[in-house]
Amino acid sequence: MSDRFASHSPFYAHLSRLRFIKRWGLMRNAVEEDVAQHSWEVAVLAHALAVIRRDVLGKPIDPNAVATRALFHDATEAITGDLPTPVKYSPAMRHATANLEDEVSQEMSRLLPDALRPALSPLLDHHEWPKDEALLVKQADRLAAWLKCRAELRYGNREFEQAALQVKVKIDQNLTPEVAYFLEHFAPAYELTLDSLMQGEA
Repeated sequence: MSDRFASHSPFYAHLSRLRFIKRWGLMRNAVEEDVAQHSWEVAVLAHALAVIRRDVLGKPIDPNAVATRALFHDATEAITGDLPTPVKYSPAMRHATANLEDEVSQEMSRLLPDALRPALSPLLDHHEWPKDEALLVKQADRLAAWLKCRAELRYGNREFEQAALQVKVKIDQNLTPEVAYFLEHFAPAYELTLDSLMQGEA
């Protein structure tokens, strides 16, 4: 680590700037969403899926570990910004994007003090995530995207019609018991108004 970062690290300052990075940048949003908000929601959803897996399905998982990984799942966007889906997942760009995220992950790890790097670096490097935890974070990420699309449609924003369909197809194609349970027991309440929620009509 250079002398510049021997006593002062910009690592968490970078993370704090995730709230300035807007998601869905190529589309008109009724309610804008930033990466910090998205990361929190994915962490909550990933924690929920992990609790469902442990307590409903009886499979071993650590919900706190899953939630922590979810909090950091888009951490590299503090440097790269949010890459729009048509760019990130186009055949020509997929490999380049993955390499970029790996390089930024390594660069961010180097910003950490030596004593903290062993604990935090694995959170940035998705390749080091256990497969079962990584899957839950991916599922939570898709759920968050679908819930965002549904919310935009409720606000009358048809810009998100196609995105909602595309995300739901991916969810259905990769449907797991955890996600099915969430969709049955929790997703319907997202469609309710505040008054209905307060009256317990979910």
